Amino acid sequence: MPRPTAEVLQSPAEGGPARAEHRARALRGPPVTSASGPTGAAPLLEMRGIVKEFPGVRALNGVDLDVLPGEVHCLLGQNGAGKSTLIKVLAGAHQPDEGEILWQGRPVTIPRPDAALAMGMATMYQELDLVDGLSVADNIFLGHERARFGVTRRREMNTAASGLLARLGHGDLRPDREVGALSAAGKQIVSMARALSHDIRLIVMDEPSAVLAADEVDNLFRVIRDLTASGVAVVYISHRLAEIAEIGDRVTVLKDGRTVATGLPARSTPTADVVALMTGRTVEHAFPDRPSTVAAGAPEVLRVEGLSRTGEFAELSFSVHAGEIVGLAGLVGAGRSEVLETVYGARTPTTGRVLVDGRPVRPGSVPAAVAAGMGLAPEERKSQALVLQASVAQNISLASLRRFSRLGLLDRRRELADAREVAGQLDVRPADPTRSVRTLSGGNQQKAVVGRWLLKGCRVLILDEPTRGVDVGARAELYALVRRLAAEGVAVLLVSSEVPEVLGLADRVLVMREGRVVREAAAQDLDETAVLDLVMSGSAVVDPAQELDPEQELDPEQELDPDQPRGPDEPVDRDHAADRDHAADRDHAADRDHAADRDHAADRDHAADRDHAGGPQHGDDAGRGGSEQTVARQGGAPA
Repeated sequence: MPRPTAEVLQSPAEGGPARAEHRARALRGPPVTSASGPTGAAPLLEMRGIVKEFPGVRALNGVDLDVLPGEVHCLLGQNGAGKSTLIKVLAGAHQPDEGEILWQGRPVTIPRPDAALAMGMATMYQELDLVDGLSVADNIFLGHERARFGVTRRREMNTAASGLLARLGHGDLRPDREVGALSAAGKQIVSMARALSHDIRLIVMDEPSAVLAADEVDNLFRVIRDLTASGVAVVYISHRLAEIAEIGDRVTVLKDGRTVATGLPARSTPTADVVALMTGRTVEHAFPDRPSTVAAGAPEVLRVEGLSRTGEFAELSFSVHAGEIVGLAGLVGAGRSEVLETVYGARTPTTGRVLVDGRPVRPGSVPAAVAAGMGLAPEERKSQALVLQASVAQNISLASLRRFSRLGLLDRRRELADAREVAGQLDVRPADPTRSVRTLSGGNQQKAVVGRWLLKGCRVLILDEPTRGVDVGARAELYALVRRLAAEGVAVLLVSSEVPEVLGLADRVLVMREGRVVREAAAQDLDETAVLDLVMSGSAVVDPAQELDPEQELDPEQELDPDQPRGPDEPVDRDHAADRDHAADRDHAADRDHAADRDHAADRDHAADRDHAGGPQHGDDAGRGGSEQTVARQGGAPA
């Protein structure tokens, strides 16, 4: 069988995409080899002419995909291009309206997800489908529990789960631990272990690195290489294009529900060509121009003084001025998200205080933070920020209900008009604010969250992983939006796991390691290598004004780990080992504390929200009220 060739089905031209399905040119790279041998092998999976329609939209319009044994096939495209729909068809969650699927050369029908698993195809979705109330082992073997005579063999399940976790490089994760107490990265590992618990020939990974730190991504790639070495094929979906050249063999690009290129060599195809195929245009400068300096005399909007939370971060002080973007950089577990949530009132600090426009904000209170002018776009937008069954307009107006309320009744017409105006300013697509927010792509969902605070008129905008799961084109739009808000006088506090994003978007950067700021500097004075050196080993040169005294004695209530070496001269290898041990210990304790704090805060905030809302809701607002409890940290009620 001849080697599959790279083929472009839609060629980008200056000013916009060329006609679809025009076979304009072929990109032929060097022979691509995988762990199972040359790409002359017969395809393991073929999807031909797949069409899938939903009411009012054709999500897939003749998609083709072929995957070889033992290869990493990267599936790329903007949000809304059809990637998620395609993998749901492959997983048996959706049935195609047209087209055929061949598995190991034979036509097959995949009526249900369990049928896909029985054939040897597993899928890891971007939105993890884990059960928080069950243990790690229970989640891994959910649906195919180890049992005998109707009795679950828990010890056998725990042993098998431990083996799978060890294979993934996380043998320290206890199989009896409750999944709900794990971090996002921990849940990702459990989801991967669940997929590997089946006898699989192909695994689909949808944004597997989105919640992982740099060292965890390296471990993920090690696991993928082990899988392909054993002949398992991997369909890898990611918006981080740098990963594609590192881990991929071939690339297929989707746009507007069509295959616009297939079989591109992952390691030799220029990134600019891939971006042009995905977007129909070139994206040369993702980050907007940064002003040379914050406007002279710009007032201080947010001030954090001596903020700490035992076991998570200690003695943190910084400020953000009007029109300034301040970024927090560090590894997962460094305390960045915990700092944001404490500033926002979702967690109660052990010591310290937060001031907005010079006035202290009541600690541990989301309503107080919102009333002071703060807004948060959290890390998990679907579970923490959005009411998925509500419309775009209802989600945008969630923090401003009092503006549209009179005698406990909402003025629906005014609410819709104002939300439509905000959605238009942010170019939320589709341009229909009555549409369910669940149906929007990740980038447009994030715009809806930011639009909530734009309508509210916040003074401080807090962004936690703002571009997670967002494609390259939508990222550029979000970056421009954040810079525009800053130019209008909003103080922005930003966290991102992607160091280039922090350095490219922020004016000033605080580098965190083990719950402490180890360096504060203007973004243009830092580079990615220096930041990674600081967060991984602490060996980079530290500004003397920010340097930590290795002999400094800490208050026992504040100390993160009394036995942890803190000196900058500590050998790098010891630091790495200590980091892992410390992170594991801290995560076990902090996750339990956080689960309890979060439940307590949600109950307290929800009660406060009801009191603050000014009366019961009527009509379909009664239905929204129950869902708003899940977004208590968004300050929906105290409008």
